[in-house]
Amino acid sequence: MRIGIVCYPTFGGSGVVATELGKALALKGHKVHFITYSQPARLDFFNENLFYHEVYIPSYPLFQYPPYELALASKMVDIVRFEKLDVLHVHYAIPHASAAYMAKQILRTKGINIPIITTLHGTDITLVGKDASFEPVVTFSINQSDGVTAVSESLRQETYEYFQIEKDIEVIPNFINLEKFKRQKKEHFRMAISPNNEKLLVHTSNFRTVKRVQDVIRIFAKVREHIPSKLLLVGDGPERPKMEKLCRQLEICQDVRFLGKMEAVEEVLSIADLFLMPSEKESFGLAALEAMACEVPVISTNAGGIPELNIDGVTGFVSPIGAVDEMVKNALFVLDDANLPVFKENALKRAREFDVDKIVPRYEALYIKTIDAQPVLL
Repeated sequence: MRIGIVCYPTFGGSGVVATELGKALALKGHKVHFITYSQPARLDFFNENLFYHEVYIPSYPLFQYPPYELALASKMVDIVRFEKLDVLHVHYAIPHASAAYMAKQILRTKGINIPIITTLHGTDITLVGKDASFEPVVTFSINQSDGVTAVSESLRQETYEYFQIEKDIEVIPNFINLEKFKRQKKEHFRMAISPNNEKLLVHTSNFRTVKRVQDVIRIFAKVREHIPSKLLLVGDGPERPKMEKLCRQLEICQDVRFLGKMEAVEEVLSIADLFLMPSEKESFGLAALEAMACEVPVISTNAGGIPELNIDGVTGFVSPIGAVDEMVKNALFVLDDANLPVFKENALKRAREFDVDKIVPRYEALYIKTIDAQPVLL
């Protein structure tokens, strides 16, 4: 198949999943064409079946805001026609689904009927999409898609709850490349971070308010009172100054490392003992899955789709949002040397259920079903 993938090219979950999906499809022999405004962050290797097409956004004094959606739709039309694509798969509803609808209507006038698959990832529904400024367009675009998927049952149900959706939404969860995300021998790295064999706690995110990153600091500070430990923070974002201030107030700066944005996050996860995810919203929890693949149990909230991934009492524990003391208690239980090996084993076993080789065929089947269902234009 010749597949067009439209996504945000950033480190966010939707962009990561879209890019990894495209790479996996290319390895299976499909021709995959990425269409976006810059090269996706994880499009980091050469393959003869991978192609990248940049969306050029013209700048005119007349426009206060560059018309990205129009430029994107025009680029989709161009690539579908020139590359003879079989299907367009857009990730994140805003503005990709509406741009795809526009492109499809233009292509129909040229005798081309391109099927559109829209994958919903989370904040495009739970946050941005519910804004009154966008809701009518989001609803229309989803209903006009030929196929719709969501990354968790929680997100699927929330979409039906907040939008008047007439389409069937298929749940296809996020996935993991177990060859990339596996525990590596990094003893020299661990010794440099925890020379006295302190436990290592890790959090990775974009440090936004929704991630409740200050709860990460508070949980660690209380764990540290009971067990010698260190905290590694991977990522960056608007909440970082508040996190640094809180570390100083709690006098724990010497045991907290801000590592910034990292491409090879699996190297950090490979030395970790526990992953913290106290988010107030998560459609799936891809960062937690990456941790589990590296044999790291998870302490999380019960927000959104996280409980569908992190099995309470098995791969870690889930708690109500903001329940810092409960998460501390659970963290101490998992970190106990008598319990930690079992939780590590369970985390990896659970991650294997989301192996890329198990999930990607579900997208392939959806592509084929959607292509076959397209009416022939007269």
